[in-house]
Amino acid sequence: MLRRIRERLEFTKRLGFRLGSLLSLAILPIGLISLIQTLHLSREYERSAEIALLGRTATAAAGERALLLGALGTADALGPAVLETMDRPEACSDIMRSFVERSVNYAYAGFTRMDGKTDCLSLPEPIDVSNRKTFKLFQKNQTTIVTSSEPGADRSMDYVIVAQPLYREAELQGYVAIAISRDLLRSSHMSNPGTEEARILTFNTAGEVLSTDRDIEDYRRILPKGKALSSLLSRSETTFNDLSNEDEQRVFSVIPVVPGLVYALGSWNRIEAGIGGIDVTRRTAPLLTLFLWAASLIVAYFAVYRLVLRNIRELRGQMRRFAIGERSAPPPVLTDAPAEIVDMSQTFHNMARILIRDEAAMEEAVQEKTILLKEVHHRVKNNLQLIASIINMQIRMIEHDDAKRVLRSVQDRVASLATIYRNLYQAEQLDAVEADRLIHDIINQMTNASLDPGANLRIETHLEPLILMPDQAVPLSLLTTEAFTNALKYASAPVGGGQPWVRVTLRIDGPKEVVLEVENSVGAATDAEGTGLGSQLIEAFSTQLDGEASAVSTADSYRLSLRFKVEDLPSHALPQQQVVLTSAARPGSRH
Repeated sequence: MLRRIRERLEFTKRLGFRLGSLLSLAILPIGLISLIQTLHLSREYERSAEIALLGRTATAAAGERALLLGALGTADALGPAVLETMDRPEACSDIMRSFVERSVNYAYAGFTRMDGKTDCLSLPEPIDVSNRKTFKLFQKNQTTIVTSSEPGADRSMDYVIVAQPLYREAELQGYVAIAISRDLLRSSHMSNPGTEEARILTFNTAGEVLSTDRDIEDYRRILPKGKALSSLLSRSETTFNDLSNEDEQRVFSVIPVVPGLVYALGSWNRIEAGIGGIDVTRRTAPLLTLFLWAASLIVAYFAVYRLVLRNIRELRGQMRRFAIGERSAPPPVLTDAPAEIVDMSQTFHNMARILIRDEAAMEEAVQEKTILLKEVHHRVKNNLQLIASIINMQIRMIEHDDAKRVLRSVQDRVASLATIYRNLYQAEQLDAVEADRLIHDIINQMTNASLDPGANLRIETHLEPLILMPDQAVPLSLLTTEAFTNALKYASAPVGGGQPWVRVTLRIDGPKEVVLEVENSVGAATDAEGTGLGSQLIEAFSTQLDGEASAVSTADSYRLSLRFKVEDLPSHALPQQQVVLTSAARPGSRH
C-alpha cells in the first residue's frame, strides 16, 4: 500500500512540479492581497450605494413628508379655533369648510368629540364616527395617529387621515382630523427627479400601508418575503438584502418620514440600485485571481521548459542510451541550451568519448585473453582425451580383470575431467559453468562407456538449471562421477522384482543451497557400503565444496546426498542482467 502511494507521488520529485509549487508560494500573497483589496473595495462601494439608496428613498418620500407634516401643523393650528367655537357647531363647521375650500391639499377637516360625535366638520351634515377605525384607534392610543380611511368601493374616498389630540387645559376633548387624498400622496412620489426607478411605499407603526408609488394591488410583490411591515421599524435608517415575495433578490431601505408615526420603505432591484455590478465583481474576483495565478504558472513553466527541462530531458536521454550500450559515437553537444547546460553537455560528451576509447581497448584486451584461455582449456581437454585413449588401449592389452577395472575407473575420471574442460571452453562466460548441463554430459558419457547395449538398467535424471563458478563446478562434477560409478557398480534388481535403476537428482533448496542425490536400487544380497578410493574421493570433494555428504541405505535402495552452499556469481554471469554497460549489449537487455 505504501509503495503504491509512493509511486503515485513520484511526480512530486520532478523539477516542473517543484518549480510550480515554489512559484505558487511566491504568487499566492500577491493574489490574496489583490483578492482582499477587491472584496474590500466592493464592500465600500456597496456601503456607499446603500447610503445613496437611503438618500434616494428620502428624496422619493420628501413630498409625502411635507404633506404629512403640513397636515399635522394644520391640525395643531385649527385646535385654538375649535376650542373657541366648540359650543357653536355651525361656526366651527364654517371654519372647517372655509379652510378646506382654500386648501388644495386637504379633502376633509373636522373635530371629533370623545363620544364619537362630529358636528364641527367641513362636510354639510354632522356624522357619528364611533364605529369607524380612526376613532377606535384614537380612543385606544389617545395620541397623534396617522392611518388610512375605511376601505370602500369609491376610490375617490380613499384618504390618509392625520388625527391630532385636542386638550382644554389637561382634559382631552377629542381630536382634530385632517384627510389627504392617497392620489395626492402618490403623485408626490412621482414628482421627484432621480427616483424614477424607486418602488416606495409608506406605512404607519401598525404596519398599515398608507401610500405607494404604484397601484395598490402591486406593492405586495416587492415587499420582503415573510416579514411584516411593523417588524421593519427596528431597521429604520438602514438598508438590507432579502428575497421579495416574488423570490427576487432585492435591496430594501427604511427611513422615517414622520418619526414615530410614518415610515417609508424603498424596494430596489440590485441592478437598478447600482449594486448588481458588485455581485459580478465578487464572483469574478477569485476567478480573476486564479486566472492570473494559472497564467503566471503556465508562462513560467513554458519558459523553464524551453530553457531547462527540454535540454535536461535530452541530456538524460543521451545518458540512458549511452548506459544501455549505444556507443557508436559520442553524444552531440547541446549548443542552443543555456551556458550551464552546454557546459554539462560538453563534459558528458568528453567523458563518453574517453569511455568509448578506453572500453574499446579493454574489450580488445579481454577478447585476446579470452581466446588464449579458451585455447588452453581446449588443449587440456585434448590431452585428457588422449590420456583416456591411451588408458583404453592399455585396458585392451591387459587380461587381468582387477587391473582392467582399476584402469577403467581411472579412465572414467580422466574422461570426466575432459568433459569439464570442454564445457569451460565452450561456455560464453569463462567464470560461470552450467552445472546441470555438465553433469548431464558426464552421466551420458559414463552410461555409454560402462553399459552394454543390452543392459537392463534404467537411468533417471532430474537436473534443475544451476550456474556455478569453476571452483565449485569441478569438484561437484568429479563427486558426481564417483557416486554415479558406485551406483552403476552396485545397482541390482529390487527385492520384489523389477528393473534395476539409478537416479541422479540436482535441485535448488532455498536461495543459496543446492542438493545432489545419487540413488540406486539394491537387491537382497547386495551390500551397498562402499570402501576404498571412491569413498575417499567423495569425502575429499565434499570437503572442497564445504558441503555435507550423507548416505542412507534401505531395504531396496541406497542414496548418497550432498548439500552445499552456492558461491556468489559475478554480476555479468547472472541469468538476468538489469543494467548492461558494455557496447556489445545483447537484444532484450533492459535498463
